[in-house]
Amino acid sequence: MNRRLAHLLVPLLLVVAGCTATDEQPEGAAPPKRADRPSPFADCATLTAAPASADPAPAGPPGDPLPELTLTCFTGGAPVVLRDVQGPAVINVWASWCPPCRKELPAFQRLSERAAGRFQVIGVNSRDSRGGAQSIGEDFGVRFPMLVDQGDAFERALERNAFPLTVFVDASGRIRHTDSSGALDDARLAELVRKHLGVEVAP
Repeated sequence: MNRRLAHLLVPLLLVVAGCTATDEQPEGAAPPKRADRPSPFADCATLTAAPASADPAPAGPPGDPLPELTLTCFTGGAPVVLRDVQGPAVINVWASWCPPCRKELPAFQRLSERAAGRFQVIGVNSRDSRGGAQSIGEDFGVRFPMLVDQGDAFERALERNAFPLTVFVDASGRIRHTDSSGALDDARLAELVRKHLGVEVAP
């Protein structure tokens, strides 16, 4: 009888021991989190360094400086003070729920590839979810640096309420033009960059 009982108890004890001996964590430790997908966007460390071969600001009346705002970077790291961003720069304000924004994002990615160190292309993801922005960045192959404006502080500071919104900033950090005409294509972007930043890019 005792031998029979021992035969029944031994496998049970081994199963219990096996379950408790593996994956031990210190008492009170949080369970491991699922790793987040890597960001498709570049980090923002370069935004406060002047482009390698930036042209001087074009002649004309000086515009307003960028607003006194600090925005977070999509990839983390130190927040970015907008007035420290070095121009020339093209800043595109967008959201994943905005159809014209989605339509023009590939053109901004191509513009960033054609910039060749002469100006920066920067995104500001506004009034959006992180997941939505991440998915659009992945789907459209968007790689340029992305700032996050969880409300609409940037637009309010510019006294604009439009999506998409594109801001052209010259080498002295002054706003030369703000465009809210709708989705921009390659040719229109090249024209605006030439006109307001004095830089020639192929359309």
